[in-house]
Amino acid sequence: MNNNNLLIIFAAIISLSVGIFVQQHFAVDETIDPFFQANPTQAKSSTDKLPEFSIADINGKQQSISQWDNKIRIINFWATWCPPCLKEIPEFIKLQNAFSDKEVQFIGIAVEEAESVKQYLAVNPVNYPMLIAGDGNVSLFRQLGNIFDTVPFTLIVDQSGTIIYRQPGEISSKKIRQLIKLLLQNKQ
Repeated sequence: MNNNNLLIIFAAIISLSVGIFVQQHFAVDETIDPFFQANPTQAKSSTDKLPEFSIADINGKQQSISQWDNKIRIINFWATWCPPCLKEIPEFIKLQNAFSDKEVQFIGIAVEEAESVKQYLAVNPVNYPMLIAGDGNVSLFRQLGNIFDTVPFTLIVDQSGTIIYRQPGEISSKKIRQLIKLLLQNKQ
């Protein structure tokens, strides 16, 4: 086994450990998560606004996050070497299909190099945009609230661009459905 493989395994173990730690110590229950969640029905603070940023897609073309303004955005940071990340993707595909006509947009942001992601997507296609942040976007991670620099890390952003939920570690499709339905009701 070469040093590169050992480094990848070590990074995966650290990431998985941090994700498990965060879920066990901060996620109080499936409906109330006071450390990582703002109540979507409360007044929003401008500090919760999703900042403008652009990241290259799988083909190297820059994509602005603002192109999905006025939609509910589920932004998921992930990596091909992360087992919980890979477990979430099939659920995200199903949810994107279920809510495609409701102005809901899933966005994947891979935190590794494009070649690994292209290889994964060749075997496991997705139905939502896939962006490539590379492995050096720690400042974006932290700016968005990922204080543990862990993957998976998911943000849910309402139609006005306010981050209403942050989830370090794996997120359940049940939780995403609850939040999407609440945001769709609040829009009416």
